[in-house]
Amino acid sequence: MKELIKKLIPGFLLGWYHFLLAFFGAVLYGFPGRKLKVIGVTGTNGKTTVVNLTAAILKEAGFKTASLSSIKFKIGEKEWPNTLKMTMPGRFKLQKFLKQAVKANCQYLVLEVTSEGIKQHRHRFINFNTAVLTNLTPEHIESHGSFEKYKQAKAKLFQAAKNIHIINSDDPSAEYFLQFPAKQKLLYGSRTSVKLDLKLLGDFNYFNGLAALQVGLSQGIDLAICQRALEKAKGVPGRMETVIKEPFAVIVDYAHTPDALEKVYQAISDRKICVLGSCGGGRDKWKRKILGEIAAKYCHKVIITNEDPYDEEPMEIIKQVAESAGESAEKILDRREAIREALKLAQTGDAVIITGKGSEPWLCVRGGKKILWDDRKIVQEEFKELSS
Repeated sequence: MKELIKKLIPGFLLGWYHFLLAFFGAVLYGFPGRKLKVIGVTGTNGKTTVVNLTAAILKEAGFKTASLSSIKFKIGEKEWPNTLKMTMPGRFKLQKFLKQAVKANCQYLVLEVTSEGIKQHRHRFINFNTAVLTNLTPEHIESHGSFEKYKQAKAKLFQAAKNIHIINSDDPSAEYFLQFPAKQKLLYGSRTSVKLDLKLLGDFNYFNGLAALQVGLSQGIDLAICQRALEKAKGVPGRMETVIKEPFAVIVDYAHTPDALEKVYQAISDRKICVLGSCGGGRDKWKRKILGEIAAKYCHKVIITNEDPYDEEPMEIIKQVAESAGESAEKILDRREAIREALKLAQTGDAVIITGKGSEPWLCVRGGKKILWDDRKIVQEEFKELSS
């Protein structure tokens, strides 16, 4: 029904349609976003990890906290998976969650804020106390029309949050985001002197930790409490998650943008056997060639496979990625078979790196069909079979 409405409504009225949905959702649930301290985390990569680490700091400091990410919904100690295949839920689902957090007497809500969500006014009628920028690299270009418009969409979170802005000073877009007024502006990056001992793999996760640290400090939480929370924090499911340790490592990560993929590969010094694909449905076709180039640069062996093709022909997507992935790149349509082949090729001391889906529970194919899936579970099943 929603899709039909969107097709029938002229483009210039579609924004009003989304705005009114946001308004009615807020009215229905009594504007719960005004009754919490809401921390919005935006950026191309790292949002889920920053949400998770920030929530850990707030909890360590004794605050009852709710959080919402692409991985899970959490209110206090109760949590359940986000199976929506949508990082930022629609207006009514989001407002309902906010209402649940208020009813549970939460003081804080930490929320992933996406450019698509902002485009559809899902951030409306929520009083953001704090806005956090992780980084900004090209994504959703077809949807927004240009990188500049993508950046402008992200900026609307900073225009909505008048109190505290926390920005990655190393990001090329930092100066752009610093122009928006706020009572307090905090920076973090390579010049930040605080040292953290994190359990998370990768330099990029260290910066995610610094972002969460700045959120904690901005809320008046003692540095020692922030550090203790971060050092205790476990990794996010499907984000640089080591599924197998011996005789070779198998790492599953959500990386699906060129910047994220390169950082994942740079974080692993072992000989790499890499399994990757690219999302379909007409999404960010420009990046397919670049993903292939990055895999060819860093990986000893490259296997290109299926990854949420939606209504596109999956083998055509695979071919587009493989064109730039080197002559030895292997094309395997069946994702389970691709994972099995990578495990068979791995030798002692190698790292098998499987990217694109992380802990996502579905494989999205033609006709809106969803197939139950979990890269981590498939790895364990295939590894057990090969080891027997």
